[in-house]
Amino acid sequence: MSYPTLFTTPGVKAFAEEIDAERQRQLTKWGEQSYPNGTGRPGDTETADRLRAVCKANSRDEDNWRDILAEEIAEAFAETDPAALRTELIQCAAVIQAWLWDLDHQPAVLPSSGA
Repeated sequence: MSYPTLFTTPGVKAFAEEIDAERQRQLTKWGEQSYPNGTGRPGDTETADRLRAVCKANSRDEDNWRDILAEEIAEAFAETDPAALRTELIQCAAVIQAWLWDLDHQPAVLPSSGA
């Protein structure tokens, strides 16, 4: 049986399959889990603001995945509204997928000869 294509962005299908496989491993190891969000702690909003400013101040040549993901995660950590938190977490997942796609398509770096 042929299934319709669910993902059109390059790399998202493989990303979703890897995430699904990891979730299956987690479920097997720990079962279903439920925890408080733990977001909105003192200082989280200030951290998010600081990391947002770092990304905004970066020139195009200075942009990097670490700063971009740190900003998105900090924004999620600062969020207390569940709907807004969900939006932020989706943005985190999208940045992670983009970073993995980029990482997988970077030229292989040869180990140094040690000379």
